Amino acid sequence: QVQLVESGGGLVQPGGSLRLSCAASGSIFSINAMGWYRQAPGEERELVATITNDGATNYGDSVKGRFTISRDNNRGLVYLQMNNLKLEDTAKYYCAAGQAAGIEPAEYEYWGQGTQVTVSS
Repeated sequence: QVQLVESGGGLVQPGGSLRLSCAASGSIFSINAMGWYRQAPGEERELVATITNDGATNYGDSVKGRFTISRDNNRGLVYLQMNNLKLEDTAKYYCAAGQAAGIEPAEYEYWGQGTQVTVSS
């Protein structure tokens, strides 16, 4: 089993930045990919970014060029640096981890409780 705990969400103005962190504990040796997904009220969960053990990344189209995912494999940490935040980035952000290296939420076995990001002026 793997446990994931997110931190770093909050309220930020448009154009601002936030950094999310996710700490994995438990059987982290079994993890290949880790990633971030987000879900706004009434919307489906969507890909933000994923990263594999060897550093391969995928980004959702709406965040490319603004968000950067990074990972510390030894410490079981994954980060999401979010720059130039927009109103439409408002959502609950979830950390995910799994053995597969895909981009679909269903491919990830483990999920955190989520952290709220609100972009508002």
